[in-house]
Amino acid sequence: MSGHSKWANIKHKKGKADALRGKIFTKLGKEIAIAAKGGADISTNRKLADVVAKAKSNNMPNDTIARAIKKGSGEMAGVEYEEITYEGYGPSGIAVIVKTLTDNRNRTAGDARHIFDKNGGSLGTSGCVSFMFDEKGLIIVEKNDKQDEEELMMLALDCGADDFAAQEDSYEIYTTPDSFSEVRQKLEDAGIEMASAEVTMIPQTTVEVTDEEVIKKFIKMLDMFDDNDDVQDVYHNAELPEEDEE
Repeated sequence: MSGHSKWANIKHKKGKADALRGKIFTKLGKEIAIAAKGGADISTNRKLADVVAKAKSNNMPNDTIARAIKKGSGEMAGVEYEEITYEGYGPSGIAVIVKTLTDNRNRTAGDARHIFDKNGGSLGTSGCVSFMFDEKGLIIVEKNDKQDEEELMMLALDCGADDFAAQEDSYEIYTTPDSFSEVRQKLEDAGIEMASAEVTMIPQTTVEVTDEEVIKKFIKMLDMFDDNDDVQDVYHNAELPEEDEE
């Protein structure tokens, strides 16, 4: 993430080092393949268009994107993935949502339980923490000298956005999940460059974590989820010191 965003940091992201780029592409490839099941044409498959835009924002090569679309649409042989979401608690009761794409649900469930248990947390039942989060579209635009804040805000609202917030060095544009694709496309058509654009889980309230031991355990938990090939996204409601978020 180029621009600092409080909510963007709530979602534990990958891609902070070039060494992880291959892992990012693998995960994005899975998302594209899943979306492409609804059709290989991005002009008629909005979900696919959104994921492709996300992949391009992560500098995923066009041929890699095209290959993932072919695998998902059946033009090329590919693995069948299942979307499974796990919910649980980190150390000190931090709410955690883990979204996965897997070809082996038993393996993934075992891995998720192990990661929670090993780091002072526990795997919960479906719905145990998701009620603490809202699903929203979030578009991040980096601040620059050419972009007028008021003009961008009016444009975003005219495009159908629900809310607009200015952060230290970025703007956050919020949408409903249903309107996200249309808003993203309209902003893209208007020439707005986006640092990030995706439907995400945003906590209704956050919990400030200051205990060093808890922070250490929780960061280790997040890192272990990062390293798991089946894990696509991790969301939580912990507000960590900025140096730990980064």
